[in-house]
Amino acid sequence: MKFTMKRKALYSFILVAGTLLPAAGAFADDVDASHPGTFIKDSAITTAIKAKLATEHVKSLKDIQVDTDDKGVVWLTGHARTDSDVKKAEAIARQTDGVRAVKNQIVVKADD
Repeated sequence: MKFTMKRKALYSFILVAGTLLPAAGAFADDVDASHPGTFIKDSAITTAIKAKLATEHVKSLKDIQVDTDDKGVVWLTGHARTDSDVKKAEAIARQTDGVRAVKNQIVVKADD
């Protein structure tokens, strides 16, 4: 069976679209399209916290993930080298404008 170049391209497109569409649907709930300002505000909070963590120059703070929900609740996950780093990350998040609460799930994990 001889495939033309257009047919190969069409099949490739269908394969890629079929793979990506379910993934896009899974993440659609994370965005409140009716209130785009909320999404921007949450992103700004997350970005501000990440920037403050980066300026601390503590090596383990790069392994901390930051997420902010639509109510201003910040979720800290990942791992840090010391309990002091965990507390520092939480303090930075709490001191950031717009944060209403911090859920700290950072685990202390010494480097191998």
